[in-house]
Amino acid sequence: MSFAVIQTGGKQYKVSASEILKIEKLNSQVGKTVEFKNVLFLNDDKNTEIGNPVIKGAKVEATILKNTKNRTVLVFKKRRRKNSRKKYGHRQPITLIKITKIFSKEGKIIADAGTTKKTTTNVIRKSASENKVEKPKKIITDVKKKSVISKKK
Repeated sequence: MSFAVIQTGGKQYKVSASEILKIEKLNSQVGKTVEFKNVLFLNDDKNTEIGNPVIKGAKVEATILKNTKNRTVLVFKKRRRKNSRKKYGHRQPITLIKITKIFSKEGKIIADAGTTKKTTTNVIRKSASENKVEKPKKIITDVKKKSVISKKK
């Protein structure tokens, strides 16, 4: 399985063909293709190339699926003994992309989304009905306790 390590938005991502990623926001429209030329590492089934710091001529092509915001990160600030609290949220703008092709430094296609299986980095969550576990039934026993009253003399 061939993959590449690209750099975008100050972060590095290990990508393979037909993979869906959440990256920092790109100023482009949905459906457009984007090229990432900061390829740091390439791995084919036979060859491995390491950039110094990047591999010249190598690129990764992707399609923009959606421009959206990430989940809310809550920020809570408190000053002790002052009754001063501040709570607010932040949603970072992100872009969902799908990797379509990975090119080597010679321009040869290493991986193509049409020839590989579809994989996603998102975890598929089980529905609530699949996660249910039967509770054990209560066992009722007929045991009567005798109360002991102590008398003081």
